[in-house]
Amino acid sequence: MNPETSSVSTNPSDRVPHRCLIRLRGIYRSLKTAERKAADFLLASPDAIHEAGVVEFAARAGCSEATVVRLAQRLGYDGYPGLRNDFGSPEAEVPYRDIATTDRPETVLSKVFANSVQALQDTLASIDPTQYRKAVDALAAAKSLAFFGLGNAAVVAREAYHKFLRIGVPCHTAEDPDLQLIILSNHLNRGDLMVAISYSGESKPILSAMRAAQARGIRVLAITNFPRSSLARAADLVLLTAVFQEHINGEIGSQRLAQLAVLESLYVNYLLRSGPSVRKALASANEVIGTNKNRQFDPLSA
Repeated sequence: MNPETSSVSTNPSDRVPHRCLIRLRGIYRSLKTAERKAADFLLASPDAIHEAGVVEFAARAGCSEATVVRLAQRLGYDGYPGLRNDFGSPEAEVPYRDIATTDRPETVLSKVFANSVQALQDTLASIDPTQYRKAVDALAAAKSLAFFGLGNAAVVAREAYHKFLRIGVPCHTAEDPDLQLIILSNHLNRGDLMVAISYSGESKPILSAMRAAQARGIRVLAITNFPRSSLARAADLVLLTAVFQEHINGEIGSQRLAQLAVLESLYVNYLLRSGPSVRKALASANEVIGTNKNRQFDPLSA
């Protein structure tokens, strides 16, 4: 059972802890045959893992005990007990794994902020400077841009779209997979750039859009969290975020904060690279938008 092709609604892998599933997606293609047997059993029978010892797991998966331990370690656990404990009752979990049900409200506030700060610092440290400079060059060279993401990543894509549209750059965005393909077919050409935003790097529609773009000579810049994901392995350029704080459903704000920060930095570099004309366009757009603002509002007197 390949985690990249599993059903969203009915597959048992939906009950695999998010941390385990996301890391397994990143390494699945590189697993050896025996390790893949262990991974497939884990995906097919997640409800059995918490009660199974390593001997039982190995027997049911058709591999050795050493293989089970090795897979657990490749997934980021100290050993099999750590993996097994992660498959405990979801009722015992709270939104962030480092937040306890007994934490005071202000403690929760501090921990959420600390997670976000850590994600930004880790992302800054993980970005390859060479890839980053090439990404800036690709943005500057493209006549048209497309920003694509699904779900919460679509919010990040739309934010980037708004920024570049505001300075007069021909750009496009869409969350609907069909519209993404239409945009690539009718509005982007060879040498243009598609920015694909996907935390896991395994979103099927985004992967389809990437392949369609590359077939037309459109370069693809991936912003993703996992270097061995399908998106990262196939994209022309890759900028990695480094967000590993865990949330029971996989959606935490620090994921999007890191993606937004990467795109914001690319936008500022584009402004600097493009010269006065683009900055003039930004000033003009700000002036026009100002007509929708309440000029009489004085925040100092509120």
